[in-house]
Amino acid sequence: MNIRLFRTAALSIMCAGLLSCGSDYEFAYLYEDLPFEMGKVQRPEIPAREISIADYGGVGDGVTLNTEAFAKAIDVLVENGGGRLVVPTGVWLTGPITLKDNIDLHIRPDAVLLFSTDRDLYPIEETVFEGLDTRRCLAPINADGAKNIAITGGGTIDGNGDSWRQVKKSKIAPSQWKALLKSGGFTNEKGDLWYPDSSSYRGAVVSDAFNVPQGLTTDEEWNSVKTYLRPVLIGLKNCENVLLEDCLFQNSPCWNIHPLMCKNVIINNITVRNPWYSQNGDGLDVDSCEDVLVINSSFDVGDDAICIKSGKDEDGRRRGRPCRNLIVDNCIVFHGHGGFVVGSEMSGGVQNIKVSDCRFLGTDVGLRFKSCRGRGGVVENIYIEDIVMMDIPTEPLLFDLHYGGKSAVEAAAEGVSEFDVEYVPADETTPQFRDIYIKDVVCSGAARAMYFNGIPEKNIENIVVEDCEIVSDKGADLRYSTGVVLRNVSITQAEGLGYSLANCKNVVMQNCEDASGTAVKEVFQYKSENVVIE
Repeated sequence: MNIRLFRTAALSIMCAGLLSCGSDYEFAYLYEDLPFEMGKVQRPEIPAREISIADYGGVGDGVTLNTEAFAKAIDVLVENGGGRLVVPTGVWLTGPITLKDNIDLHIRPDAVLLFSTDRDLYPIEETVFEGLDTRRCLAPINADGAKNIAITGGGTIDGNGDSWRQVKKSKIAPSQWKALLKSGGFTNEKGDLWYPDSSSYRGAVVSDAFNVPQGLTTDEEWNSVKTYLRPVLIGLKNCENVLLEDCLFQNSPCWNIHPLMCKNVIINNITVRNPWYSQNGDGLDVDSCEDVLVINSSFDVGDDAICIKSGKDEDGRRRGRPCRNLIVDNCIVFHGHGGFVVGSEMSGGVQNIKVSDCRFLGTDVGLRFKSCRGRGGVVENIYIEDIVMMDIPTEPLLFDLHYGGKSAVEAAAEGVSEFDVEYVPADETTPQFRDIYIKDVVCSGAARAMYFNGIPEKNIENIVVEDCEIVSDKGADLRYSTGVVLRNVSITQAEGLGYSLANCKNVVMQNCEDASGTAVKEVFQYKSENVVIE
């Protein structure tokens, strides 16, 4: 090791959570009147030691492959207790980067970290995807079991995802489709879905509706579908004390940022972008994590934007790791299938979440809660307030216990379902949403004001919606819901009734209005009991 390459401040530490430095806790405002107990999330403690990737053979010309340089620099830092690895101005082409204890990957504002499209650089590994134990390609930036790690600096991380993803013809312009066909790859038999290569196509053939290959047992079989096993851009598993701050994360092959079973995570002032047509182009999937802050960030993506998960079906229930103690504040979402989303993988449970001061501008759904029979798990103690939305193609508030893998826009195109749903005895596979409190929501422009689509064996329960103003084409449609309270809710619908209840029980409506501009006296009711209108 060349000591002269280090700038070391003895015993100096990058304080995460200024509390440890004797100052006021920087995120104290987020904990004011928090309706559940949650420990103060602290920044990772990383030594102030600093080196540059350029000092270890790195070249930022966009052509030179820097995989070995990154690995060498990180190993040197680890040998000396950790520190900051600086990525200076330039375009830094590389294969996967594995973060280790006490490492801050610091990408300067004029630097771009660009990941290679060479499939051989991304080995297939055992992981969790779509809530199931399965295999995927190694994430471009990854860590497993690391403590005190960060990605900072204000630079750009680009996953080169276009080379991995399949593309639906319906999602791009004719000129784009023509260019895509000209670039190579091939389409399915219908000619409406493009695959980058035969490996991607084979993967689609053997996968379920949620993109997880089935029936593969040997390494040879998995390698035959490697392109289909698109990696997430940032894959952090079983990590503790994590900071993502100031950077732009874009163009991921699959999900963008996926913290899995992590603790003490801060995501602050980041930008997350994926093309709106990107398949499974989620922004942030917080999966079975505890004590998380997601603040001051923006998302413009091809699938769900800020999504909370905890495993799926038997795999998720066996893992038994709930996602809990999470604060989302001051975030903005442009395109996305949902602004703030819970599910559909929630089999380990979701508890204690507060979402506040967010804007959803053109997302397919605003607040999206989704699951289906077979999941199990309980989603509870969710508090949402001060949300502004506009131009929502479906609903600003959606609870759907019949999720089948389609976006809300695709599901809405199938038409209205029957009011009555077949009863199935409840067991451990029955999902439940309960004790969710939503207030101070304004939505200008939506297809339907609300849609609560529950199941008879375990209704959506104790949902309180108050102080909301919604302008929509149609009114609120609530089904198989118990203990719902609508208080000071104003719906200005263009057609039909403002409120419809089917197979609901113990519903209270206080001071609610519809397009008539007066207090609602009557609502449409189908097989509903104990509906109180005040």
